[in-house]
Amino acid sequence: MQDIYKNNLPPNATNIILESISDGVFTVDKDWTITFFNNAAEKITGTSRKDAIGRYCFEVFRSNLCETDCPLATTMSQSQEVINKSGYITNKNGERIPVSISTALLRDEEGNILGGVETFRDVSEVEYLRKELQEQFSIGDIVSRSKSMYKIFKMLPKIASSESTVLVQGETGTGKELLARAIHHWSPRQNNPFIGINCGALPDNLLESELFGYKAGAFTDAKKEKPGQFNLADGGTVFLDEIGNTSQTFQVKLLRVLQEKEITPLGGTTPIKTNVRIIAATNKDLDSMVKNGEFREDLFYRINVVRLQLPPLRERKEDIPLLVDHFIQKLNKINQRQVQGITQNALALLMAYDYPGNIRELENIVEYAFILCTGEYIREKDLPDYLQSPYSTEQTGNEDLESSIRSVEAKNIINTLRKNNYNRSRTASELGIHKSTLYRKIKKYGIDI
Repeated sequence: MQDIYKNNLPPNATNIILESISDGVFTVDKDWTITFFNNAAEKITGTSRKDAIGRYCFEVFRSNLCETDCPLATTMSQSQEVINKSGYITNKNGERIPVSISTALLRDEEGNILGGVETFRDVSEVEYLRKELQEQFSIGDIVSRSKSMYKIFKMLPKIASSESTVLVQGETGTGKELLARAIHHWSPRQNNPFIGINCGALPDNLLESELFGYKAGAFTDAKKEKPGQFNLADGGTVFLDEIGNTSQTFQVKLLRVLQEKEITPLGGTTPIKTNVRIIAATNKDLDSMVKNGEFREDLFYRINVVRLQLPPLRERKEDIPLLVDHFIQKLNKINQRQVQGITQNALALLMAYDYPGNIRELENIVEYAFILCTGEYIREKDLPDYLQSPYSTEQTGNEDLESSIRSVEAKNIINTLRKNNYNRSRTASELGIHKSTLYRKIKKYGIDI
């Protein structure tokens, strides 16, 4: 049957098939000279068959794999096929094209090795979609899939492109400086300095000299003139963290900077024009502070042009798996390790914790566990003692694991119900489940609403 089928094929059937497929295909001889180059290879590389055949393959493809990790070289030297290896080639126009590569040996009818064959697929569209999906969940070093953060992600490009002063509010450790850096990075000022100052860490006189600079002789140790951070950040962004901790005396001077766009160094008499964008942040309730006379109302309205409220981690627990993976990948790069992830047992414990220190605390926990981790996955025993269950799921088996997960789910439902004033429709929407599923879970866990 096979002979009949073979005999019915035209003599040039192989070439017809190779020319009709969308994957690029080329062959090389033992000297790495290209001997065949199909139509798709021409389209992907931008190099004509006439120009490719007879040249070395690395001259045509200029891939990142050519010098150090060539799949075809592996196949030719070790007789080992390569399947779907990722890399990129540089086309004739100098553009980098992401590709998926597979290789095999090329033999004659007697089994003698003639060379090698490589197929490569243009995965530009796949890479674009993957990158677009990743960007939906991350901006700079901020990663989130929660609805509250997604609203901020959507607004951020417009906020960044403006020159308006921004006020970022949120508890300690929620990522206020990361958000400020993201705004700067996306802004027209991105190529100029970003300078952050913790206003709560310095007394008034030091904070003023740090920000505005001073003239020689302004005070006892001022031997020579020193520019302030506003001078050094010219054209860029100044991030004033914990602005709620500043005195009203300093607030008056900062108000002048915002109104007049100029600073006066300590000991100086002539104002200096400044070109900076100010992003302020605080973990305090400035509205209440203004009402109580603890923060100047005029300054508050100056910095409260665009206000962004970062939710605490306990209100966006759906981000914990995403953040844990982000921190593990970050630590892998720094420490040149290959930790693959976290076990379900350990993740269940992380999901059950409320994180008074927010994302910063979670990052510290993951780093601690990463250091202690000896295998491919972070386990329950690698976590700090205060997180570990008194009944280790790694020792007592799946029953306790399921119980732990049920406990986490019930707690998450209760917190979300409270957050939405026990409105079940809004709660189901935020949890990403149908309303009838929420009813079943409320009944299942005996939640009193």
